[in-house]
Amino acid sequence: MSTRLLVPFGVGAVVVLAAIAGVFYVQRGAHIELKGQILKVRTQAMDAASSVAVVDFRFANPADYTFVVRKVDVLLEDKDGKVQEGTAISEVDAKNLFRYYPLLGEKYNDSLLMRARIAPHQSMDRMAAVRFEVPEEQLQARKKLTVRVEDVDGAVSELAEKP
Repeated sequence: MSTRLLVPFGVGAVVVLAAIAGVFYVQRGAHIELKGQILKVRTQAMDAASSVAVVDFRFANPADYTFVVRKVDVLLEDKDGKVQEGTAISEVDAKNLFRYYPLLGEKYNDSLLMRARIAPHQSMDRMAAVRFEVPEEQLQARKKLTVRVEDVDGAVSELAEKP
């Protein structure tokens, strides 16, 4: 009697697994998240107790839906593991920053701004300029920087610097 039930049970299990795989396949583009990497970090001392980091990064939106930026934060993890959030610098001030501090080099990318729309399957290069209340030496001796981008619907993506 157990062999008579084994074949229908096996067929049923295959049908259920195929249905689950089909659901996952159809929903593959529904997860809203930016994927990418930090390309370059440039630092500049502002005074003895504060400095600026300019973070250039590349990301892509692999989802089938538009990612609308609500907030962009840059987090500094120092060599002791302490995390500090930087103060964002506006696009206008970032342009002036590059003009007044030529050692930063050229401004390659526009800043990633609030309400920026990243279309489905689109990739782009952007930057974030932030001020940290730490000396430049401490900023350069960091463990890592993380760019945290939040969608208007609450999804959060993080691009971390490779140590």
